[in-house]
Amino acid sequence: MTTVALIILAGCSVQEQGANEAAVNTNQPQRAAVWSREITDQLRAAMANRAAHGLDGMSFDLTADDPAALSQSALTFAAALARGATDPAKLYDVYNVPRPTPDLRTGLKRALAAGEVGKWLESLAPQDANYKRLSKAYLDLRRQPAGANSAVPETGKLIKPGASDPRLPAIARQLVILDYLDRAAASDTRYSPAIVAAVKAMQADYGMEADGVIGSDALAILNMSDADRARAIAINMERLRWLERDPPATRIDVNVAAARLSYWRDGQLVDSRRVVVGEPDTATPQLGSPIFRLVANPTWTVPRSIQEKEIARKGSRYLRANNMVWKDGWIVQQPGPMNSLGFVKFDMQNDHAIYLHDTPAKPLFAMVQRQRSHGCVRVEDALGFAELLARDGGVLDQWVQARATGEETFVKLPRQIPVRMLYQTVLFDERGEPIVRNDPYGWNDRVAAALGFKGASSARVKSGAQDTGP
Repeated sequence: MTTVALIILAGCSVQEQGANEAAVNTNQPQRAAVWSREITDQLRAAMANRAAHGLDGMSFDLTADDPAALSQSALTFAAALARGATDPAKLYDVYNVPRPTPDLRTGLKRALAAGEVGKWLESLAPQDANYKRLSKAYLDLRRQPAGANSAVPETGKLIKPGASDPRLPAIARQLVILDYLDRAAASDTRYSPAIVAAVKAMQADYGMEADGVIGSDALAILNMSDADRARAIAINMERLRWLERDPPATRIDVNVAAARLSYWRDGQLVDSRRVVVGEPDTATPQLGSPIFRLVANPTWTVPRSIQEKEIARKGSRYLRANNMVWKDGWIVQQPGPMNSLGFVKFDMQNDHAIYLHDTPAKPLFAMVQRQRSHGCVRVEDALGFAELLARDGGVLDQWVQARATGEETFVKLPRQIPVRMLYQTVLFDERGEPIVRNDPYGWNDRVAAALGFKGASSARVKSGAQDTGP
């Protein structure tokens, strides 16, 4: 083994990759480490294989054999794998989901001592089965010729209800993936009423004229090429790298993009249900925040923004009809079936007034695009979910008694339940294969640009809030 040089790791500066410099503590005591030609080759091989992580659009400098430059490159690439190549806190106005905090400097020192820099680098990325499936899918898609395999072949011809068209099977498959069409109806060879209804619903969600005629605007959403899929998968891998490798075993994850909630207890998924999240102009932020108590029969103090824009000028008759009163300069909605929080609020600790709650607007859960609120998360069968959490927390009797009062009553949970508001546009089907869904907030674009992808994703949802609730 030929020694290249001795370097002082603590003296190396790491170029900024988002907030990755936060993961590399440059104030460590000076420690010498040995680089060798073999270890340098491991680093080069790992960087050459960066497409396995969707990072082939980014440049990681490794042009010099200077030991300090090698260490800088190794730490920068390590940070990209361990915490993400981008900083979500800089990409978004709000992002405080807990992130990994590995000691990369110590890790590199040990890897150099063991002569296993390549193995160490590979260990920093997520190791779960879903990440590996995404990696394989990405590599498979990137091997396709540029511009190949669009979901729906372009012919320039409009497709009208009742017509026959060779593109319809591909269109139906995309509508199934986007949840607009039942799988059983996807076998129709003609533009059937079921497919027409699905197209109209999709058009309405994206602010188009809901006439059922499939033209260029509708195809822009349905027509996802292999390059589009690869882009979305790379973005999803990046978002997974932002997350803790060992999240709390008991937690609630809300996928804002898919408008679904998952409840994990002791590492097992025990419940999944639909939710309604913020419309694009009042998006639900990506945050980590625990539920600390259940509120039975909640009152709702209307936020100033909603009060001034949507309620204040409606007059006293509107307030009485909606069981609202003025209290200390605020509009407060009293408990009851008309309350915008429904019969339960899941109180959370954060500075953004974001929480989970019930709603009287039950029909919203049947919609495909459930980005309909002012930012908070409305839970399907919220009373059932509250009962589940109360039972798991050993406070079911207190919860039942609180509900029976008909008045606002608080039930503290013995153990707080962490909640993560995430944004993931790639899901997995029953076979475990990745399925690329829509990007309702258009949030993929800023990550894609940072990862070196060109172009923008398809149109974002234009749903519009359906009521004045939070």
